[in-house]
Amino acid sequence: MTLDPKPDDRAVRLSEGSGRPNADAAPSAGSGLSTISRATYFKEAALQNLFLVCACVAVAGVALIFLFVGWRGWPIFAKVGLFNFLGGYVWHPTKGDFGILTLIVNSMLATLGALALGAPLAIGTAVFLSEVANPRIRDLVRPAVELLAGIPSVVYGFFGLVLLRPIIAKFSGGLGFGLFTVWIILAVMILPTIAAISEDALRSVPEGIREASYAMGATKWQTIWRVLLPAAKIGIIDAIILGMGRAIGETMAVVMVAGNAPVIPNGIFAPFLTLTTVIVMDMPYAAGDHRTALFGVAIILFVISMIFVATIRIISRFGKEVG
Repeated sequence: MTLDPKPDDRAVRLSEGSGRPNADAAPSAGSGLSTISRATYFKEAALQNLFLVCACVAVAGVALIFLFVGWRGWPIFAKVGLFNFLGGYVWHPTKGDFGILTLIVNSMLATLGALALGAPLAIGTAVFLSEVANPRIRDLVRPAVELLAGIPSVVYGFFGLVLLRPIIAKFSGGLGFGLFTVWIILAVMILPTIAAISEDALRSVPEGIREASYAMGATKWQTIWRVLLPAAKIGIIDAIILGMGRAIGETMAVVMVAGNAPVIPNGIFAPFLTLTTVIVMDMPYAAGDHRTALFGVAIILFVISMIFVATIRIISRFGKEVG
């Protein structure tokens, strides 16, 4: 009778103290197993280094942009003063007035108004796609929503300028430029971002939570409103903050329908100017302190984006700790 090989003969020998297969170890006779070759180790090490390089390039790109913008824009803070730059109401670079408080307020007004219109629509779309729509309708609606994210911003601006602006001008009695027009355009632009992330957050809610709600006699709408939305609120908040970043950083669509007056608007149909649009409009002819001030505006936008990203990370970490 032939005895089975010992277990030690069938096992792949491990490198001393590493727990990994030894590339130099020869396979045991009759084991049916083979060790990992040296070439495989080289390939894995090369892939690991490649991924490390990709991560370093991403970090280096952000750092270089920040350093470049900071280097070009910091002199305006030293000359004008940080308080005067951020707290001044007048933006008139040719006369030496570099206050951007008005531009900051206008940017926030545009962003918050767009969120007020777009966030409920986006969350409703996410609920419909994840909980209500049947597969056939879902396969039709989801690509249409995703297509909104792929439309260039200049096309949105052209749509707002040619079609939406005359309609608003007709019932407002003005030119059609202003906050209301920008709100509508930005609301449509941020919809796919908020809807996609909110849908993922709703789908990540365990199925047992839905079943428990139905078992207690709740209807579908009660389950959605009182169970699913609260359970997915961290992901939905993250989506809204990302939508804010998308809205406050938008340029081309806003510059085409905002009217671009460097004052705080006295109504939702009055022209205004934002942080992003002032860079686009002034950079072609700006020189000296004017050009430096535009880089200072870019620094403020960069800081605002960093605040949004940090807020998302803090909320996500808080959600994990609570969960």
